[in-house]
Amino acid sequence: MRGSKLGIGTLAAGALAAGALAFAPAAMAVAPAKATAPYACGMWGGGTAELTATQTGSALTLQVKTAVTTPIGIGAGDVTTTLHMTHNGSGTATFGGSSNPAIPAGGAFDSGPLTSATAFAAGDTLDSFVAATPSLTLEVFGTTVECFADDVQTPGPFVAD
Repeated sequence: MRGSKLGIGTLAAGALAAGALAFAPAAMAVAPAKATAPYACGMWGGGTAELTATQTGSALTLQVKTAVTTPIGIGAGDVTTTLHMTHNGSGTATFGGSSNPAIPAGGAFDSGPLTSATAFAAGDTLDSFVAATPSLTLEVFGTTVECFADDVQTPGPFVAD
């Protein structure tokens, strides 16, 4: 008798766990996770930048790695980065942060994660901002580096899940 109670309890616990999994929210993922776009940064250089996107709920986080290199070492968190992206083809979403990793002299720039106050809905798109204003601005040691996206990103815009 005692064994049957344990068996029923175990079965009930298993059913509850399976039910909880069925109602758990699905993982969300922006697609594509990575894209590239050409950026021109004036006398600082330019080239292809790699953009990486991650999604948690309605929040998107972007990271930018550029071909622009630094002549001197930069400490972690010493760069304030602002990235403007075209949101849904006509609006603008702004991402920012000061989470860059340490960058050695001669190293390529890496923004670290950039966040936005914009809440993104399923189907919202983000693409490299192509306009007369800077798409990417870096503030480091009192110097402002302005970069302009020369074209839209490849393979296409980020699409929120």
